[in-house]
Amino acid sequence: MDKSKPIEIIAARFQLSRESARYFLDRVQKSFQSEKPPHQLIVEFMSAETFESLPKPHYVARLMNEAGVWAHGLNPEPPGQADEVDHYGP
Repeated sequence: MDKSKPIEIIAARFQLSRESARYFLDRVQKSFQSEKPPHQLIVEFMSAETFESLPKPHYVARLMNEAGVWAHGLNPEPPGQADEVDHYGP
């Protein structure tokens, strides 16, 4: 049985620092309203998917929700850079 921690697995798979991997997993958890999935469940779900690069955390949460892996309410997707208003002008 693999004894690697979820953070280490994400960091190795996507060539991230451990801090970035932790941030990613925490953001996936925060995509859900109340009940948060454990990091290990997120990694197990992602290992079954074929992501070429690190997806957005909310996208992973939505896939988990749609697949019934973690059937709890989702928070609204945070705005992306294209959705943000430029308060400083052109």
